[in-house]
Amino acid sequence: MTVSTREEITALVVGTLADIAPEIDFSTIAPGKPLREQIDIDSFDFLNVIIRLSERLKVNIPEADYGQLATLDSTVDYLAKKCSGGA
Repeated sequence: MTVSTREEITALVVGTLADIAPEIDFSTIAPGKPLREQIDIDSFDFLNVIIRLSERLKVNIPEADYGQLATLDSTVDYLAKKCSGGA
């Protein structure tokens, strides 16, 4: 999947989270607060989110980088760099 804007990446992240936790009201997500605390997903679900994002965007997300995916903002920032060829 090719994404070119932060809005597209944000939509992809939210869509992926919604696949894993469809009961969540994503309009209440604070972009700068830890996602796992806000949407109450366990580590297995979080890993599934990372795997799906990696597959959908065709980017490698090494385990050492998982901490950079803690908030919605940091996840979008990280993936934007990856999609543009950085990091």
